[in-house]
Amino acid sequence: MSKIKERLAFIYENEDIDQINSLIEKRIEEAKLKITKKRKQNWDESDVVLITYGDQFQEEGKPTLESFKKMFDEHLANKFELVHILPFYPYTSDDGFSVVDYKKVNPDLGDWSHIESLSKSARIMFDYVCNHISSKSEWFQGYLNGDSKYKDYFVEMDPSIDLSSVTRPRALPLLSKFKLANGEEKYIWTTFSDDQIDLNFSNPQVLLDMVDVLLFYLEQGAEYVRLDAVGYMWKEVGTSCIHLEKTHEIVKLFRDLLDEAAKGTVMITETNVPHLDNISYFGNGHDEAHMVYQFPLPPLVLYSLHNGNGSVLTNWAKNLEGSKEDTTFFNFLASHDGIGLNPIRGIISEEEILSLVEDLKVEGALVNYKKNSDGTESPYEINVTYLDALNKQSSSDEIRVKKFLLAHSILLTFQGVPAIYIQSMLGSRNDYAGVERTGMNRSINRQKYSLVEIEKELKEEGSLRNKVFTELTKIIQVRKGEKLFNPDVKMDVLEVNKKVFAIKRMNEDESIIILHNLSNEEVNCDVKGKYMNILTGEVEEFNEYISLDPYEFLWLKPVN
Repeated sequence: MSKIKERLAFIYENEDIDQINSLIEKRIEEAKLKITKKRKQNWDESDVVLITYGDQFQEEGKPTLESFKKMFDEHLANKFELVHILPFYPYTSDDGFSVVDYKKVNPDLGDWSHIESLSKSARIMFDYVCNHISSKSEWFQGYLNGDSKYKDYFVEMDPSIDLSSVTRPRALPLLSKFKLANGEEKYIWTTFSDDQIDLNFSNPQVLLDMVDVLLFYLEQGAEYVRLDAVGYMWKEVGTSCIHLEKTHEIVKLFRDLLDEAAKGTVMITETNVPHLDNISYFGNGHDEAHMVYQFPLPPLVLYSLHNGNGSVLTNWAKNLEGSKEDTTFFNFLASHDGIGLNPIRGIISEEEILSLVEDLKVEGALVNYKKNSDGTESPYEINVTYLDALNKQSSSDEIRVKKFLLAHSILLTFQGVPAIYIQSMLGSRNDYAGVERTGMNRSINRQKYSLVEIEKELKEEGSLRNKVFTELTKIIQVRKGEKLFNPDVKMDVLEVNKKVFAIKRMNEDESIIILHNLSNEEVNCDVKGKYMNILTGEVEEFNEYISLDPYEFLWLKPVN
């Protein structure tokens, strides 16, 4: 029995597995005929990802993907091998994650020819929003109108049933009431909002349609695929309805599809949850996600710089299971969402989390809360640009840049594939006007730009944007040229000073030591020897110790 057929038998015990399997195999063969572009078979040190919206840069009368390509080709292509374009499909809310039609490009952004054009400049990462669909989609509207095809596409639930054990990511109702065309009222499962209707994967036809969507993305050139909110896909009353066994089996089936249709396509699961649940999506290391998001990294780097102390970051990183042959971490500091706090619960105390949240609120950050099972609320993400998160409002631009580059040095040298959010690359500050306009806290870090204006600002010598962009460019380019930063190269975490986060990357032939002073004072590190700083090309001998200035970082290769 094929792997896919075995998975289907596990997911759908009482269905006609042969027929479902036959339809999937047929669809895979169709996809193979259409996928002509060969995928890169292994990640390496040159793989740095840019995270962006498709309408990030705008010019009057032009599709925004065309403007993005212009910006990318001129200013970003020498830094990034891959571009993660956040959902670029027609949508109704949540800045793209409430998809109306999985197979169309939002006409404001352009069409599939613009995606194809961009894929000539970079490899593209697509979002596969597999847990839910917009309430305005043809599928859900068909359901409301009584179309028999969509009868079991969504999860109807009696509101009197006890669902208190279900994990809630947001402080919104789990069930939303809808009126059908015949006047009937139904309560439908909506994990994220009443505009994001959860799909019912217990119906095999839903799986077949979503398999079709996934293979369609490969045909359109997706080389990385991000499975959004994937942990919630399977529902069973009486359970937490997150990370269930059948959810994992569906993810494994998706991996089988990728391997069979376009080997080398990378699958990344997005599960903003505690670490052990997150890495469970690696499966056995060969059969599930190639990468998982490294969710503790953004809040831990922030916490460490906020406190000028690397002890927690060091202890966490020391106990982190390293990359395996077929898996690695997708590392990031900032994204289109806020800085998630759930992944560090259990790593630092709740008291310290709340203290960090309060300190950042004083400096202008916003906060989103989740509802707990006992009715109380807890902060689940801090909404702020990463540049402003690291700094006080009174900080000088010199300090802002130093702390920001230090944080990105950790990102770029940490084992895994690094991803940098466009707002970080542009040195963006909090966008309060965006929050006022949308009423959403997350808009603080989702500003869009006139292409002409942002190019002008980036070229303004000595400006904050110019300094961030120029200096970050330098360290990205050094990283891309250093084989020791291949995600598969071993990482050791060193203990040299509690105010310093230090790592060593090494293979059989050579090594590099990276030191980060997380504090605002000079510190000494117990490291001796003769080294070349690969960021500057300078060679220096340290006979007793290495001294680091406030927020200084060094990338040191031993010199014989």
